[in-house]
Amino acid sequence: MNRMGGERRRFPGKYLVASLAVVSALVGGAAAVSVSGDSDDGRSHERRTDGLPQKTDTVTRQDLSSRTQVDGTLGYSKERKLNGGAQGTLTWLPDTGSVIKLDDPLYEADGHKVRLMYGKRPMYRKLKAGDEGPDVRQLKQNLRDLGYSRGLTVDESFTSGTAEAVKRWQKAHGLKQTGETGPDQIAFAPGSVRVQKKDAALGDQTGPGRPVLTTTGSDREVQIKLDASDAGLAGPGTRVEITLPDGKRVKGKVASVDHGSGGDGKGQGGGEESKKVTARVTFSDPSEAKGPDQAPVTVDLQGEKRENVLTVPVNALLALPAGGFGVQVVEGGKAREVPVKPGLFGQGRVEVSGSGLKEGMKVGVPTS
Repeated sequence: MNRMGGERRRFPGKYLVASLAVVSALVGGAAAVSVSGDSDDGRSHERRTDGLPQKTDTVTRQDLSSRTQVDGTLGYSKERKLNGGAQGTLTWLPDTGSVIKLDDPLYEADGHKVRLMYGKRPMYRKLKAGDEGPDVRQLKQNLRDLGYSRGLTVDESFTSGTAEAVKRWQKAHGLKQTGETGPDQIAFAPGSVRVQKKDAALGDQTGPGRPVLTTTGSDREVQIKLDASDAGLAGPGTRVEITLPDGKRVKGKVASVDHGSGGDGKGQGGGEESKKVTARVTFSDPSEAKGPDQAPVTVDLQGEKRENVLTVPVNALLALPAGGFGVQVVEGGKAREVPVKPGLFGQGRVEVSGSGLKEGMKVGVPTS
């Protein structure tokens, strides 16, 4: 009779693999469970001569969860390069760690500041009356949000009303009121940005295509890496609990999963098993996201849940000679094998079902 062993490692598998050689399963953090025969490891003197196990545990009815814990890194949202738009000499740069918001200056060339406005499309041309396009829409939305023309229709047409709004914005910042604007005055980004590092120094020449700053979003997030085979544990929307560097536990969820990052797909043996996926985790309450940049954190993935199911310890599973799995039930001073169908693994136990199995029964488990 082969008993399932309990070698522990971090492997958040989900279901029992139908093999008598190896069963990988989630147990609290996770476990790899292997089938082994009788071993000559010095413990043979512990075996009973009446066929009963040295130790038993109880078949329990409970809620079972495949909660999994993984390591993560606290950082900021997506990193991107900010290239120069204005041609000239850099005369001012923000400090590293600064958060730049709508209409704040990003950098200064030849004494003229380039300011941040929100939009997904970059500022790549001078915008003037008669122009059309989504970049015009972005500009008009920002001018309206800033209060320079509350009645301005936000569409893709640069009208005379748009020009008047641009003039009011230029006047507010001490610029020549031309009613036209471009990369020498405005840079677009999806939202507020944080200065990750400076890619140029004061006195350097800047211009189109020349990196000035490396920025991130201003929102904090956690990045975790998983084996590709375990990516299903962290699908978008998965609820998580994050343990911060100070020990505080806060709520969050998986925002996105990048299946093309985090590894080269080549392990030591050149196999596919080492491929990694990177998941972004955001905070339910952003104000709770406290800690140094790149600080290590722990993320608990809630995983699946089964309610009111029968469970036994993982190492109570037997590999039956005829195939499949079972447990050794002890009743009335006798032991018998009862076939079972394993289900969800978690918390050191496994969901089991099968006729002849009832709550409160005693099942054999290894002594070590």
